[in-house]
Amino acid sequence: MADIIVGVILIVVVGSACYYIWKEKKKGRKCIGCPSSGSCPKCGSKKA
Repeated sequence: MADIIVGVILIVVVGSACYYIWKEKKKGRKCIGCPSSGSCPKCGSKKA
């Protein structure tokens, strides 16, 4: 029973992460979680 609960929790966590990434990519963000706050060349931002 404990294995099933752990499996369900793991599926929910991974599913939530995938949904967040999909949602951010749909908004057009290239660097999700970028430590440079969008000012790196990969993000395409011209802030610097």
